Amino acid sequence: MTFISNTTEADVVLIGGGIMSATLGAMIKQLEPEWKIVLFERLDSAGLESSDPWNNAGTGHSALCELNYSPAAKDGSVDPAKAIGINEQFQLTRQFWSHMVDNSLIGSPKGFINTVPHMSFVIGNDHIKFLETRYHALSPNPVFSSMKYSQDPAQIAQWAPLVMKGRDSSQRVAATYAPEGTDVDFGALTRELTGYLAKNDVEINMGTEVTDVERDANKRWKLSLKHAASGERGSIKAKFVFIGGGGGALQLLQSSGIPEGKGFGGFPVSGQFLRTTDPTLAAAHHAKVYGQASVGAPPMSVPHLDTRFVNGKPSLLFGPYGGFSTKFLKTGSFLDLPLSVRPGNLIPMLAVAKDNTGLIKYLVTEIMKTHKAKVEALNEYFPEATGEGWELITAGQRVQIMKKDAKKGGILQFGTEVITSADGSIGALLGASPGASTAVPIMMELMQRCFPRKYKLEWQERLTGMMPTLGTKLNENPELFEKTLASTARSLQLDPSDA
Repeated sequence: MTFISNTTEADVVLIGGGIMSATLGAMIKQLEPEWKIVLFERLDSAGLESSDPWNNAGTGHSALCELNYSPAAKDGSVDPAKAIGINEQFQLTRQFWSHMVDNSLIGSPKGFINTVPHMSFVIGNDHIKFLETRYHALSPNPVFSSMKYSQDPAQIAQWAPLVMKGRDSSQRVAATYAPEGTDVDFGALTRELTGYLAKNDVEINMGTEVTDVERDANKRWKLSLKHAASGERGSIKAKFVFIGGGGGALQLLQSSGIPEGKGFGGFPVSGQFLRTTDPTLAAAHHAKVYGQASVGAPPMSVPHLDTRFVNGKPSLLFGPYGGFSTKFLKTGSFLDLPLSVRPGNLIPMLAVAKDNTGLIKYLVTEIMKTHKAKVEALNEYFPEATGEGWELITAGQRVQIMKKDAKKGGILQFGTEVITSADGSIGALLGASPGASTAVPIMMELMQRCFPRKYKLEWQERLTGMMPTLGTKLNENPELFEKTLASTARSLQLDPSDA
């Protein structure tokens, strides 16, 4: 029996069965239906690593509640530009999902997205001053016009009862509330998208790992393959390759040898969440409540108490509690980090280690936390929580980008970065949050860079048919924003009045 694909050549090879590859594949298939597209995923199903719902917070990141997207400047002011940009990107993502639903290309949106209000919650005078400043900076903008702000404990209790019940009345608190927030099961969405691909002649290979990427004599990319269960090996050649394997992307980018990939390193951060599926607790809280990150903590370690919907069932998630592992994937190897070190990225990695002692201290402190200490952290957002009925689960790995810097030698970059070869024949995505929520604009950036002529002359018009506001600044068009938000809400069966 043969386990490795018999296909020897393809127009497009997608490495990784997560939300990024699935999104790119779904777009290219509609733009170029005759192209031969092949996808390889090392695990037995799509969306099981970073896209899995229990490996991330599932927040439809639109900067409604994430305070790190709009930090305070030294003078205390808040610049809304980054938050506006992220919100506009998520609106494009919503439009693409709506297009897929409206054209019956994927199933019911209830399987992957639900209305869950987004809140920011802070304690103490300094944090309240920041949150109020942030609110006044964001709320005049159309994309944040629905946001509400309050310091009234009774009002906050209406928005999030568990957060206020049993709280010390002497504490000064404040919160913002955005009713149009969402919870997204990116694992379910990924499987919907890969299901669409499989039904439309895209070859999907599960349990097959791409172990090496190299150029052949004809300038095609030759990918070495290994079937995990049988050990069988093979290869495939491709005109274009996308490396979307999450934490596993760095090693394959390095093996490609493209100059643009040199100097990059990865800093893996693991984490844990407390989870409860108690129906009584889940029914008593319906919001994603984000707080302030601890000093030295990475942005994706912002504490939050989240309503989650997985397989249609509500639950609550609190965390993350930071940790460290040398694995680049949850199912990876402890040798991932040491084997990623190259002469070209050694100096940047050492510079990052030297300049981020606060982060290292934070991770050590988090690793040493007892279960009691974890429950005490939960109590800041849910005062009456006892820890009973909450289980500790391991979150997905996040590999933050380390890259060269002319002044410092190397910097640690939070967020995502698209790396492409000069000829556009290969591209890779490194980094994490808010990645999944902005997968559509990120993949369009990759297509622009790798297929500039096709994108400009053919694809852009077709993509605008899928996403009518493509190329438009929604924040500068209030009426269009409201119309678009309402339209995608109808398509995705979202109703802020349910909040």
